[in-house]
Amino acid sequence: MNTSARWRRIALALFGAVLLADAIALMAMGLFNFGIVLPGCIGASFLLLAWQWPRVAHWRAASHRRQQLWQAAWIAFAVWLGTVAVFFYNVHRSTEATIRGGSVKAVVILGSGTPNCVASPTLIARLDQGLKQAQLWPQAKVTVSGGQDFGLRCREADIMADYLTARGVAANRVIREGRSTSTEENLVFSRRLLEEQGVAVTDPIVVVTSDFHVRRAVRIARKAGFGEVAGVGAETPLYLRYNAWLREYFAAISGWVLKEY
Repeated sequence: MNTSARWRRIALALFGAVLLADAIALMAMGLFNFGIVLPGCIGASFLLLAWQWPRVAHWRAASHRRQQLWQAAWIAFAVWLGTVAVFFYNVHRSTEATIRGGSVKAVVILGSGTPNCVASPTLIARLDQGLKQAQLWPQAKVTVSGGQDFGLRCREADIMADYLTARGVAANRVIREGRSTSTEENLVFSRRLLEEQGVAVTDPIVVVTSDFHVRRAVRIARKAGFGEVAGVGAETPLYLRYNAWLREYFAAISGWVLKEY
């Protein structure tokens, strides 16, 4: 094995170990989604490739067609990584918008999961950002939106509301939307509750969510009937950030294909 091949093998093993260890650590914390599973699978594949490098090299050397297939696979992987990098850059660059003219009539905070009926770090970040918006727009209604997670008896909206009221938000400002199970339902059900409270669909609102989710949430809000929407993103905890961003990469593609926005 030449020096170049040896270094490639070492690099694959190192990257594979990091990706797999990250996925295992997050799954051990009870987190399980495509943004975690995919890097774990890539990491396991890298480790397997590093382990079987001589056999793979022998397989490739058997024919020119196999060499071409090998090169095409790596080019496709590199192109895909490039699209992911562009998506990550856009998430990092744009996580907040502003309302032009007029005061905000409602702040809608989207849920993100309550494992064991406790607010997750991601949800706490959203709630803290929502608290800032509630203080910035003291006349606005505050809608907390999140239903009941599978296997749990608690409603996410109740946990969110309790968090806000414990930190000074008046209980009569808080509207609990506790039926939704998706971003689309978050916003459709929230719009109906706000209309019952006298907030028109043409009134300016702020949607609070995670940084990676802002663009898609704003687009879904507009499709749900809201006229003037600003999205404000809460920073995703570092240990989960890039896995969450990767999950959103695929969610954005899926939402576009399924015409969610």
